[in-house]
Amino acid sequence: MEHIEAAKLALRDQLLTARGQLPVAELAARSRVIADLLLATDEVRRAATVAAYVSVGREPGTGILLDALLAAGKRVILPLLQPDNDLDWAPYAGPESLTRAGRGLLEPAGEPLGPDAIGTADVVIVPGLAVGSTGVRMGRGGGSYDRALGRVPVGTFVCVVLNESEVLADVPAAPHDRPVTAAVTEERLVRFG
Repeated sequence: MEHIEAAKLALRDQLLTARGQLPVAELAARSRVIADLLLATDEVRRAATVAAYVSVGREPGTGILLDALLAAGKRVILPLLQPDNDLDWAPYAGPESLTRAGRGLLEPAGEPLGPDAIGTADVVIVPGLAVGSTGVRMGRGGGSYDRALGRVPVGTFVCVVLNESEVLADVPAAPHDRPVTAAVTEERLVRFG
């Protein structure tokens, strides 16, 4: 298990360094493509509720996507990071409804819905640092999303938002790592078996 964590740490460092070198203008252009690709999927078009997140720093942008989901009449819920690294959820009511929380995160100011609210979403959009060809997602290492994804019913469309260079043949995986059903990048949406 220690060798898996060491491999993850090394890969995280490499991926975060590469993200840090992306020009801000490039991130903005990519966020539009990512939003368009997701909005074009049958799953998102049919969804009543979408669980998503607010991108921060050099993560592929989700702001355009969040506002487009609201404009399309979707109920959007966003995570609230808890002291134990678990995620609660609250409704998104637009960019003005976001408040700065711990770790530099932006969170919705609405009433918390409880950690199980993610299980009510028709579509779940998650952050990550990489994904392998089998859908194994690698995050930042806090375990928040692995825990949250354990509450998502089997068969739910779960998509990680990444840069194309972060879709890899393989990523180090531990037994607690939860797979995703798809990944979206600035170039494509790829589905996993």
